[in-house]
Amino acid sequence: MATAPGPVYEVTLSIDRDVAEAFDAWLAAHVREMLELPGFVRAVTWSAEDEDPQRVRRVVQYFLEDAQALDAYLSGPAERMRRDGLERFPDRFTATRRILHHADTVDEVAVPVPSCLNCGTPLSGQYCSACGQRAKSRLISIWELVRDAVGDLFELDSRLWRTLIPLVTRPGRLTHEYLMGRRARYMPPFRTYLLLSLVFFLVAFFDPHEQFGLLLDPAAAEAERTRAREEMLRDLEAEGITIGRRAGEAAEGGNAGSGLNVHCSLEDLENMELPAWLERRLTPARLKEMCERVTADDGRSFARQLLDNIPASLFVLLPLMALVLKILYPLSKRYYAEHLLFVLHFHAFLFLILTLDILFSRLLGVVRAPEFVTSLAGFAVGIYVPVYLYKSLRRVYGQGRLVTVFKFILLTVTYLTGLLLVFLVVMLYTALSL
Repeated sequence: MATAPGPVYEVTLSIDRDVAEAFDAWLAAHVREMLELPGFVRAVTWSAEDEDPQRVRRVVQYFLEDAQALDAYLSGPAERMRRDGLERFPDRFTATRRILHHADTVDEVAVPVPSCLNCGTPLSGQYCSACGQRAKSRLISIWELVRDAVGDLFELDSRLWRTLIPLVTRPGRLTHEYLMGRRARYMPPFRTYLLLSLVFFLVAFFDPHEQFGLLLDPAAAEAERTRAREEMLRDLEAEGITIGRRAGEAAEGGNAGSGLNVHCSLEDLENMELPAWLERRLTPARLKEMCERVTADDGRSFARQLLDNIPASLFVLLPLMALVLKILYPLSKRYYAEHLLFVLHFHAFLFLILTLDILFSRLLGVVRAPEFVTSLAGFAVGIYVPVYLYKSLRRVYGQGRLVTVFKFILLTVTYLTGLLLVFLVVMLYTALSL
């Protein structure tokens, strides 16, 4: 007759997320100490989601030889072992315990294991471990397709919101969690960057009058463009920036049209000394041709092409800034890919905060709020971005305040310089490719 296995002593711990890393280190040592007690055979530690998002849950199951060993523990060293955790982490965790016994009344039933319809491999989940085919295939309705597409937008516990909220409010949190191996609950970093960059450029530069001009009344669309152009010119003139208008146009605008009165004169460039390789490529004739193409149709074609090239240029900036971080933190023992992860998350945050600022400014324009409110919102974003970067560096790399401030300054100067150089290169490339 087979002997029934001993009881299982199960401890469930709910821990403040802020001390989870230190608590896990202590818990591993605590479990090893428990296994040195008489009658403790082995232990299994499980990680689970807690009902409170600010806490994490750990479940430890101790397998004992028999009930006598458990009674000896509960009447002896149990109080001392519990006191150690309470002294190290006072009021930072709660613990519940239960004892599981083998149920002799439950008969073991052999359950047939389904096989993959494609390759015949026994299935242990929704997908085949050999060929990847789904265990069950079924036809789904249009409603289910729509629900799957927009479900993440309306489920507060979805990976989308669990990524976006800490991305804005908890500097460096996503990078730290990813490096610690806690990744399944968040969107992948590269996908987050691509999604937020796409949303930003759509919100910032999408012009329905230009993109859907065929669907709009041409006269109304042209009137709207003229009104927007005139408003921009008046704002610039109010700030002391005077831009010439086409001949015959009134100073306040009118029906004669508007445009830039730019003469492509190269007299100022004739005396400039350029490198030989650059002088051979940028001849006066080519420079004049470039100038005429850039200033044609008020520069709108050039501006559209420039906006199309900016996303790719920002993408090129990512590995360069990761290299700068690798140089700034040579003793961090982090791989280049880990620095690239930091840059991806920071750029994703930039796209998200700028998108929110643009949407907020447009909302204020709709409700006709005072201009100082919009300026105040922009000022707040301008302050928050560098603070966010500093706190992210502190959280991810863990160095002191003075050292982090010094590296923050170097990183910021390098970043702005790289951004300016990349933008100039993109402008030159756009002008040459028109």
